[in-house]
Amino acid sequence: MHDKSADRPAGRPSDWRQQFAEEARSERADLALMCLLVGAEADPLVDEAALDAAQIELDRLAGMLPFGLVGPRAWAAALAELLGGRCDFGGSPADFQRLESSLLHEVLRRRRGLPILLSVVWIEVARRAGAPVYGVALPGHFVVGFGDPHEQVLADPFAGGRVLTGPDAELLVAGATGAPLDPSMLMPADPVDVVVRILNNIRAWAAVRPERSDVALWAVELSLLLPSHPARLRYERAQLLVERGEFVTGAAEMDAYAEVVAAVDPATAEAIRRKARVARAMLN
Repeated sequence: MHDKSADRPAGRPSDWRQQFAEEARSERADLALMCLLVGAEADPLVDEAALDAAQIELDRLAGMLPFGLVGPRAWAAALAELLGGRCDFGGSPADFQRLESSLLHEVLRRRRGLPILLSVVWIEVARRAGAPVYGVALPGHFVVGFGDPHEQVLADPFAGGRVLTGPDAELLVAGATGAPLDPSMLMPADPVDVVVRILNNIRAWAAVRPERSDVALWAVELSLLLPSHPARLRYERAQLLVERGEFVTGAAEMDAYAEVVAAVDPATAEAIRRKARVARAMLN
């Protein structure tokens, strides 16, 4: 099996996963850094200089915002004029088919991405300029909020920064879930929860592309480094290892997960153990 690490440039830090895990557990997790470390996992050509360049670009964009902005509507308008207008950040349905649309360094380069990554650009640029900004994790469509959550202005970076009215937000939620908008959906999203959603998007992208099980595997492994995660992710990782020909390691992971499940669901645990035996038999 090809060792992906062999493609990495000399001097690439070997502890970036540790840095990702530590950042996710810090008191004030750095959203941009975590997103850039996800991108570094995806792209073996990304090095420390590339990560620095992405941070510098966010700083540069923040420096282009006008001084003296007051009030959430003024901030939303200024970000829309700069990022959605002059810089042409936005998205289209085709962007959902590209892995690059979930990688911050690529979104900064291409100025195209998924709603959540475009929102990360908005959040990080606006935050650097002193805006009262945060992500809003609407079901099915991530947007940006400005101001007090109870009197907020919502903007949609995917649509170039269009300001959303209350009915607009209700329609987005109804279209995604068929359910009404709940006020809790409008609360600021925690940076780690944003990264969870990004990794879930990457896993969903890879799930329909069996030839990209490498992407699915690192996305699961990064998810497992976050402070809390579904136990079933361990089983997903085990299945991916088996799919990629790592039968012994995958089978051992299945057995370990079966031990966790056995206390609450013995039948499922036994089914998982059978899959582990099948995986080991593939070595013969």
